[in-house]
Amino acid sequence: MKKLAILGLIALQLTLAGCGSSTTAAAADTSGTWQAVLTGGAGEASALSFNTKFSVNNDGSLNVSAFSFLTVQTCFVSGGTVSGTANVTTDSNGLVTGPISYVIQSGSPAGNTLTLSGTESGTTVTGTWTLTGNEGCSGAGDFTMKKS
Repeated sequence: MKKLAILGLIALQLTLAGCGSSTTAAAADTSGTWQAVLTGGAGEASALSFNTKFSVNNDGSLNVSAFSFLTVQTCFVSGGTVSGTANVTTDSNGLVTGPISYVIQSGSPAGNTLTLSGTESGTTVTGTWTLTGNEGCSGAGDFTMKKS
C-alpha cells in the first residue's frame, strides 16, 4: 500500500510539472535566426535593419553568435558588442510570449547605442527602439523582428 501511495505521488508530481508555462521550451523556441526592421527616426537612424542569431541562456541572457547590419550607415561601421535578454515562456496553447531586450553598442565610431525593447509573440517581436550617441546617430521608433 505504501509503494502504491508513493507511485501515486510521483505520478501527480509529473502531471503537475507538465502544467502551466515552460521557460526551457520557450527559450529553445526563441533561439535561432531573426531579422529586424526598424521604422521611424531620421537620417542615419531611419534606415536600420539587421540579421542576428542567438540562443537564450538559462539565466535569460542572450548568447549572440551572429550579427550583421543589412543597411550601410555611419553610426555602426565596425566592431562593437551585442547583448540582450529574453524572459519568455510558453503558454498552454504553445505560444511563446514575453519581453525581449537587445542592445548594440558601436565599436567604430565609439559612443553609439541602439536599444530595442519588445515583446515576443510566437515568431515575431514588436516594440520600440532608441538610438543614442554621436551627432546624427540618435532617434527613436518602432521595430519588428521576425524569426526565419
